Amino acid sequence: MKFSYKKLLIFQLIIFIIFILNSFVSSILKNYGIIVFLVIVLIIFKFMFGFEKDRHRYTKDIIFNIFIILLVFFLLYYISGIIITFARIDNYYTLNGLINFIIPTILLIILKEFFRYMMLKKSENSKLLILTTFILFLFLDLTNIIYFAVLNNNYQKFIFIALTFLPAITENILCTYLSLKVGYKPAILYLLVMNLYGYLIPIIPNPNEYIASIVNLLLPLLVLYNTYLFFDKAKDQEIERDYKKVSILAFLLTLSLILTIVYFTSGYFRYYIIAIASGSMQPNINKGDLVIIEKIKDENEYKNLQIGQVIAYNYGDIIVVHRLVNIVNDKDEYYFYTKGDANNTIDNYPITEDMIIGTVNLKIPFIGYPTVWVNEL
Repeated sequence: MKFSYKKLLIFQLIIFIIFILNSFVSSILKNYGIIVFLVIVLIIFKFMFGFEKDRHRYTKDIIFNIFIILLVFFLLYYISGIIITFARIDNYYTLNGLINFIIPTILLIILKEFFRYMMLKKSENSKLLILTTFILFLFLDLTNIIYFAVLNNNYQKFIFIALTFLPAITENILCTYLSLKVGYKPAILYLLVMNLYGYLIPIIPNPNEYIASIVNLLLPLLVLYNTYLFFDKAKDQEIERDYKKVSILAFLLTLSLILTIVYFTSGYFRYYIIAIASGSMQPNINKGDLVIIEKIKDENEYKNLQIGQVIAYNYGDIIVVHRLVNIVNDKDEYYFYTKGDANNTIDNYPITEDMIIGTVNLKIPFIGYPTVWVNEL
C-alpha cells in the first residue's frame, strides 16, 4: 500500500474515532459545532494533502438532469398530497428557522460534499479508500442522530432503520458516485433541495412512516440510476440538442404544475382548494368533490356576502362548506347563519367574520374522494 494511502487511512480513522465518541459518549458536534469541526479538518487536510480542482466535462448536464428528476418527483409527491393530505410548516422563513436550521444545513452540506470530493480524489480510485470514505461520511450523517435516538422498542428501532439508517446509506452511495464522476456540485444541489424544501415551501405532503421510508430509500437510487444511464449514453455519443430542448420543456412544464398545486393547496393565496368530506351539500356538492374557495381578505367583502352563496368557514378544527341562509347585523357586527343543502335545519351556531375563509364558486367532481377515503381510515 502506498504511503499516501496509509496516511489518508490514518487521517480517516482519527475522524471516525471522534464521531464514535460524539455518538456514544457526548454529543458536542451539533449544529454549528460540526461545521467548525469540518472547517478545522479541511484546513488540516489542505496542509497534509492539498486540494484538487473540480473539473468535469458533464457537471452541468448532470446538474440539469438532477433538476428534472427532482421536479418530476415533487410533482408526483405533491399530487399524492391530495390523497395523503398535506402538513403545514409553521416556522418556515422565521429567524429561528434561518439561524438554527437553514444556514447550518447549507454550510454543513457544502463543507461535507467538498470534503468528500477531496478525499475521494486523493484515494485515486482505491476501492479500499472509497469504501472507508463512504463509511466515514455515512457515520458523519448519523453521529448526532445516534446520540439522541430513542430506541426503547421495536417500533422506534424500525423508524430509525427505515427513516434514517437505510436512506442515509442510499444517499451516501449516490453522493459518493456523483463525487467520483462529476465532482461535488451535483451532490450539493441534490442535498440542498431534499433537506431544505420543507422550510422553503409552506406546505408539504404528509405521508405515513412506511411511505416516507420508501421514498427516502428509493429516490437516491433513482437519481443514481439516471446518472449511470447518462454516462453509459455519453460513451457512445454527445448529448443531442433535441434532448436538451425536450428536457428544458419538461422542466418548465413540471415546474408550472408544481407551482399550481402549491398555489391551490397552501391556503396562503387568493384561491384555496379542499376536498368535501360529507354529503351535507348534496346534490349540488357531493362527498369527494374538490371545491375552489375564493378567499375573503377585505373587510368590505364580508358586507357584500349575499344569502344563497356557498361559503367556507372554520368551525373548530374543520372547514365547513355550507350555504348562507341568513345575515344579522347587530350594531355593525355581522353574524352569518348557514345550512347544508341536504340538511333539514339551519346550523345551530352563528358564524362571525373571523371564521369565514371565503366563497365557493367552482367544484371539480370526484377528484377529492381519495383524500376523504384516506382520512376516514
